[in-house]
Amino acid sequence: MALLRKINRILLGLLVLMVCLLLHSTLLRASTRPKLSDHWKSLGGAAQVPAVKASKANNVIPIIICASEERIGATMATINSVYSNTDASVFFYIVTLRDAVRLTRQYIGRTKLKGIKYKILEFNPMVLKGKVKPDSSRPDLLHPLNFVRFYLPLLDINHKRVIYLDDDVIVQGDIKDLFNIKLKSGHAAAFSTDCDLPSTHEMVRSIGMQTTYMGFLDYRKKEVKDLGINPRECSFNPGVFVADISEWKKQKITKQLEKWMEENFRHNIYSSAMAGGVATPPMLIVFHDKYTTMDPLWHVRHLGWSPDARYSESFLEEARLLHWNGPFKPWNYPAVHLDLWERWFIPDPSKRFSLVRPESND
Repeated sequence: MALLRKINRILLGLLVLMVCLLLHSTLLRASTRPKLSDHWKSLGGAAQVPAVKASKANNVIPIIICASEERIGATMATINSVYSNTDASVFFYIVTLRDAVRLTRQYIGRTKLKGIKYKILEFNPMVLKGKVKPDSSRPDLLHPLNFVRFYLPLLDINHKRVIYLDDDVIVQGDIKDLFNIKLKSGHAAAFSTDCDLPSTHEMVRSIGMQTTYMGFLDYRKKEVKDLGINPRECSFNPGVFVADISEWKKQKITKQLEKWMEENFRHNIYSSAMAGGVATPPMLIVFHDKYTTMDPLWHVRHLGWSPDARYSESFLEEARLLHWNGPFKPWNYPAVHLDLWERWFIPDPSKRFSLVRPESND
């Protein structure tokens, strides 16, 4: 009996030890597991103001824009055009990679933009691992910051509604008019469709620009066919949009977008060789028939698709926002309607970003 009791005590001790080891292992995994918030880092700075408090958030127009090191001057031109054309209280959330944080802060602090309210957010590109495959046709479309628009709810912000702008746009209207658009019930965002402005149709046809889902998705693939989307249906450009963050979270938009990124990673259902690169197709799929259309004058685009196809000056004067989407950017040469972009350009005080113009060519 004494031997039996001794064995029982040993077994009980081993059982307790195993339970303790199991609990320790579980706690260790929990403490080291990366959080969604780890993909973002909020950065402070002398020229920077704190994030907007919840009590004041309703009186502020939050703008989300990215700033890459190689295109920093473009971002500053966009910010300048927004800031100069409104009397509303605007707060800029500038998303960048680690290598451009200091440059972004200096550009703002040493120019006329030092009076803006802003916050720098650092994006961790590791969030894209296993979702984006390399492609050499247009490597600029694979820049990690191109996918920030997928992760809006994970930003360190406190707003129910935000505006997202690409860095190759110029705002000519009052941004509060765009911000105040009424979103339909159940819609997480508002976009401008590619078939909504008759004034642009002739130029779009002349440069062979795609305006339907056929230009962005590979309809030979089963995964695309199963979506049941008419290939002739009008597409939209996600370079400018208004987002309802609460609805975005409710519908788990980010998770849906990631699903289609992973689907393309495995089955190549679209590619950056197609019209819109790899950032547009997931948006087209997830938001199909689930978005509000905004005034087309708030997104006059395709200015960067040809080095010589131009809109009429009178039409561009009416436009509230101009978008040089495409390979011919207004800070490079050749490009069209350079004067409309250059009026908002602020030279880089560090001289790392400079315009490419004919007179500077050797």
